[in-house]
Amino acid sequence: MTVYRERLWAPPALYLATALVIPASLLVFLPISATAGVAVAIGMELAVLVLLWALAPVIEVTDTEFHAGRAHLPRSVVGEVAGFTGAAATSQRGPELDARAWTLFRGYVHGVVKVEVRDAADPTPYWLVSVRDPEAVTRALTSGAERANRTDPV
Repeated sequence: MTVYRERLWAPPALYLATALVIPASLLVFLPISATAGVAVAIGMELAVLVLLWALAPVIEVTDTEFHAGRAHLPRSVVGEVAGFTGAAATSQRGPELDARAWTLFRGYVHGVVKVEVRDAADPTPYWLVSVRDPEAVTRALTSGAERANRTDPV
């Protein structure tokens, strides 16, 4: 069952900026043919929009795993989880970043969540992932941790 899910869409301004592909395509192909210029401009714009949509990573927390883009981490190896915003998030992405950490950053998403990896076989100390709502992701990853760590029968 999915506990939390978000797609890290690019900001609307970036989608508008893709419209610059249209005049660029027209400048190249109009001297050859007006029909070709318009067709290529429309095709290029659609291709860029589809790429922006397809490459937007999904952050998902399920009952058993944490997904960040194509990577997934079993919840059984998730340790401490902390969310950061503002200057603290900038610091986590910069001076405090461990070179061994696994990262998924999007410059237009300002919050990050730091997920400790408790797996002796994994050299990665933690994941640092851009998220829009670090508190919600932190709650989703820690809700059920009490259940998963219980030793008494239910």
